Amino acid sequence: MLAGAGAALLPGRIDWSGPVDWPRVVLLAFLHACWESVAQGLPTPWLRAARRTRDALRRGRPRPRAERVPSGAGSFLPVLFAGVLMLPPAAAALVALPAVLTGAETDRMRRAFNAAQFAVAAWTASVVFRALAGPRLLLGARYPDALLPAFAAVLAFCLVNGVLVAGIRLLTETPAPGAPGLGRRVLAALPGPAAVVHALGGLLMAVLWQGPYGAFAAVLALLPLSISAWVMAQGHRERAAHRATVEALVQAVELKDSYTRGHSERVGRASVLIAGQLGMAGERLRTLHFAGTLHDVGKLGVATELLRRNGPLTDAERRAVEVHPEYGHELVRGIDFLGEAHAGILHHHERMDGRGYPHGLVGDRIPEFARIIAVADAFDSMTSTRSYRRGRPVGEAVAELRRCAGSQFDPEMVEALVAAVHRHGWQPVLPTPEQEDPAVPDIPLGVPEPVRGVR
Repeated sequence: MLAGAGAALLPGRIDWSGPVDWPRVVLLAFLHACWESVAQGLPTPWLRAARRTRDALRRGRPRPRAERVPSGAGSFLPVLFAGVLMLPPAAAALVALPAVLTGAETDRMRRAFNAAQFAVAAWTASVVFRALAGPRLLLGARYPDALLPAFAAVLAFCLVNGVLVAGIRLLTETPAPGAPGLGRRVLAALPGPAAVVHALGGLLMAVLWQGPYGAFAAVLALLPLSISAWVMAQGHRERAAHRATVEALVQAVELKDSYTRGHSERVGRASVLIAGQLGMAGERLRTLHFAGTLHDVGKLGVATELLRRNGPLTDAERRAVEVHPEYGHELVRGIDFLGEAHAGILHHHERMDGRGYPHGLVGDRIPEFARIIAVADAFDSMTSTRSYRRGRPVGEAVAELRRCAGSQFDPEMVEALVAAVHRHGWQPVLPTPEQEDPAVPDIPLGVPEPVRGVR
């Protein structure tokens, strides 16, 4: 792909699309590279520390899922769109390339891919703009006629960008069961509504550039958008730091209790399915996902031998394990962004009848996050194969949850899970080769051990 993009941008190929104003190309390329660096920003010390911890935990234990290639959601595109409107196709593509030297992405190949994808998308958008007589309408200040080719060019840019990002993800990521196809991946990779705002900024920049004050007025017009992009970049970096922190903590737990590897992520996903069915959305849904993913972080304070024991525990050992929600709460209570997740982590082993732990809360006194996580935790535990018993089919796990609804689980949360699983499906965790052993027993349906268990 990079080789093809480079071949299309050779200086000898530029003549076919019209005369090139090289000073304009150089200035736009410089502005685009500068604003890309500002918009994406450099990682904060917190994010760098979280990433170092995450990478240290990953050494020797690669994750099965590849890292995502950034889709350009944190990019600053008005300058690039202005180049699409003011320059011939190949020259417009050249505007995107210097950003490969200044981008915030530390992986050089990813940085090169980002620059190449924007170059190809800009080339396509400029071709569309010229095919619809955009330059003539723009120079003649014929509005709103000039808006149609401009927005057609933006649409072409977004579609090409989305296809390229979705394609590289299909090539580099290990597909999960039930993963979306290319069409849905393209829609997910589209730059989104922000691209329309950036397009308007690019159009304003192009119009002002061709006015009496030239490039100076065009650059001044970028200041409001630049401030907005910088603020959004701060939020993006903060959210990335949150994800890296949570992931590092989860991987530390999985290193200690390796037999439940992946359990934390699945509980977080199941919690989101339940909450989505209940109508929860926005920042609260994101916080719930953190709570579900970190619900067992307190295992870091429990003896490893107890967590990996396949046989029964004594009363004293069970009490030692049952303090893990309190350990988890103590461990994360200083992490402010978790907010309501603190209560979910502390109380996810409470029961509706008051016989749970650590505080024996009853009914609605149990926080909503904890009631959701309790159902998600039990459901994944029952459908996962462990060393001491085989996982149950989804139907049997649902029947067990319904049997315990009202006494152990909130009936509303149980029914929300049932509806979500019926709508979205659920892939049970299949046994690994070492678990394919006749000695691994099948648990009878009437024995609620997986529900009561601490795992």
